[in-house]
Amino acid sequence: MKYNLGDHLITKKKHVCGSDEWEVLRIGAEIKIKCVKCAREIMVFKAELDTKVKEMKAKVNQ
Repeated sequence: MKYNLGDHLITKKKHVCGSDEWEVLRIGAEIKIKCVKCAREIMVFKAELDTKVKEMKAKVNQ
């Protein structure tokens, strides 16, 4: 899967705060994503993230 900065991802499992939507902040070997609801930021390996993503939304205009 190809990720772009600003894309919103829907994961299979919900975060502890109850949200399943994340925003892509940084791309590389590890991808930095931020929870849309609680703003927690985490780094995840791309291969691992590919298995956890259910759906990808296009970049959200701000």
